[in-house]
Amino acid sequence: MELTTLDYRIDGAIARVTLNRPHELNTMNKAFWTELIDVFNSIDAEPSVRAVIIASTGKHFTAGLDLGMAASGLNSTPSDPGRARESFRRHVKEMQETFNVVDRCRVPVIAVVQGACIGGGVDFITACDMRICTEDAYFTIQEVNIAIVADVGTLQRIPYLLPQGLVRELAYTGRRFPAAEAKAHGFVNSVAADHQAALAAADAMARTIASKSPLVITGIKQVLNEGRSQTIEQGLEYVAVWNAGMLQGDDVPNAVKAQMAKQEAVFADLRA
Repeated sequence: MELTTLDYRIDGAIARVTLNRPHELNTMNKAFWTELIDVFNSIDAEPSVRAVIIASTGKHFTAGLDLGMAASGLNSTPSDPGRARESFRRHVKEMQETFNVVDRCRVPVIAVVQGACIGGGVDFITACDMRICTEDAYFTIQEVNIAIVADVGTLQRIPYLLPQGLVRELAYTGRRFPAAEAKAHGFVNSVAADHQAALAAADAMARTIASKSPLVITGIKQVLNEGRSQTIEQGLEYVAVWNAGMLQGDDVPNAVKAQMAKQEAVFADLRA
């Protein structure tokens, strides 16, 4: 897989995906939107991976969408506005899929944020399971500042992470949402002194997750994600059916024996 905007490697049970355009503030150019899909398709197909860490390089996590790319799609004068708008709608849906694959990834995804996380960066990290940031980090729903309704995931996912009043304030004003405030509202799991400390915290979390049954971890993620569109009754039925179908292997006996012996259980990988 040839990548120009990301570095991707598998380190034992952890997949490490890193934005690698620091001199361009890790802006999301045209290649990014397809490369991230390719990487996550590869992760889902790799049975040894049990957690993913998303990181970045340089001073800032990302300045969001490459504005040159955004402008190129708005400057033309179509001869048929209806067909042009239908094409634009499909373009937005394709961009949405870039972060949908992160949300759907069958293993947990941890985002590590340093400095600025702007616009599309917020779309990206709200599709992750957990967020760890540095003390100097801040988050901005930037789209309102360039007269766009955020359209690739932030407005759909962030209401599950923050109170409605705060969500609306951030979306309407485009103000900075600093690390300390984000931690106070539970938007980030923890705040580290610097980038290296944040990466170390993510690594420790990923290794803990990787030590659990991967079948159970993927089940937890599936049940939590499905629960966003279900009533409590529907969610209870879903998890009952999931466990009835999935808890038939060796993982539960292995876990119980390990607990009783005060040892760490060893679990087989998922299948590709």
